[in-house]
Amino acid sequence: QVQLVESGGGLVQAGGSLRLSCTASPTIFRNNAVGWYFQAPGKRRQLVASIPEGDRTYYRGSAQGRFIISRDNAKNTMYLQMNDLKPEDTGVYYCNVANYPGGLGSDYSFWGQGTQVTVSS
Repeated sequence: QVQLVESGGGLVQAGGSLRLSCTASPTIFRNNAVGWYFQAPGKRRQLVASIPEGDRTYYRGSAQGRFIISRDNAKNTMYLQMNDLKPEDTGVYYCNVANYPGGLGSDYSFWGQGTQVTVSS
């Protein structure tokens, strides 16, 4: 059954903003680590931002200062606010929720269906 549902992707001009959302089933969201992954065409999927625990956040270098990851546990939803978008941000974004005994991105984790982000120059 579908456990993570993403929304918010689309086409935007360089310099613009998008906000991605990912709503999870309550049973898998809980206080588990969450993250957003990015996959450019022809490239492997890579972690862009995460909330590994508590209020701590991690950002990949290219996302630092431009993207903001957040979560609303009451709504079982995570977000990725993307600002100052660049053409190289074009690709598919996947939300991910860790699941014991694995961490983010592991075979035990849960994935969203992916949402396309296209940034035009």
